[in-house]
Amino acid sequence: MSRFDFQDKIILVTGGTGGIGSALCRRFAAHGARCIVVGRNEAGATKLAAELPGTGHIAIACDLTDRSQVEHLFEQVADIYGRLDVLVNNVGMTSSERFDVRSIESIEQEITLNLTSPLIATSIAIPLLRASQDPRVITTGSLGGIFPLGETPIYTASKFGLRGAMLAIGLDLKNKGILAGAVLPSATDTRMLRQEAVEGGNSLQFQDPPQQPADVVAAVMSLLDKPRLEAYPRTGESRLVRLAMLAPNMLPKLFPLFRKRGERGMARYLEDLRRRGLARQVDGRWELAEES
Repeated sequence: MSRFDFQDKIILVTGGTGGIGSALCRRFAAHGARCIVVGRNEAGATKLAAELPGTGHIAIACDLTDRSQVEHLFEQVADIYGRLDVLVNNVGMTSSERFDVRSIESIEQEITLNLTSPLIATSIAIPLLRASQDPRVITTGSLGGIFPLGETPIYTASKFGLRGAMLAIGLDLKNKGILAGAVLPSATDTRMLRQEAVEGGNSLQFQDPPQQPADVVAAVMSLLDKPRLEAYPRTGESRLVRLAMLAPNMLPKLFPLFRKRGERGMARYLEDLRRRGLARQVDGRWELAEES
């Protein structure tokens, strides 16, 4: 049983229709919370909100890279609920394009969505959080915010920055009555990871089989039960990457070993996706199958 009292709590989840976000919404609703499902796809967010157990759930479409839309998002929350008990910054993206061929626009977009938008959302949400008796902020980061992923430096930059910002925000807001922390998962079996795998993206993250969204949900639940600055779904992996970062100048020697193991792991993951009917090979190239 969770020690955190979810009953009638107002919880907003960005990226709410994704693999992790939808799993979070379902768990929160099952415990009695009222969920605000935020996503760019209004139809998908509305469908999920209607499927959640309990009552009082809503869906709000929002482009989190557009500050005016973010401001309107929280204006709607204020009008409907008058407060916010838990803000979950869960939205994120990555790209398989290598740094030397990426457009400046795509770099700006990824930094804005992964790093800037959670900070702006948290800032705008503070008055609503202060109206709660037990306000919380939880942000989905990544172990890529500790260990540099050589094939995806923009994702790494955004997650390094997000980790640092959330550590500082957690320290600052605690004295002001708001508890903030972050969950740092490794590769998680979501559509985003599947897309990256079929595009031949970052092989470094396939050292081990990807974890499931339920593993990330469990880490979020642990942060709600026992507030702290960070939680890791896979504590063993987190210790390994933190240890490796004690000697960053060794990374050029370690990367070839990590990459070979990762390439084997990605090949196994693609075969697993094929078996599950989620990916296929067409003319020698992998592509995602349509998910029902």
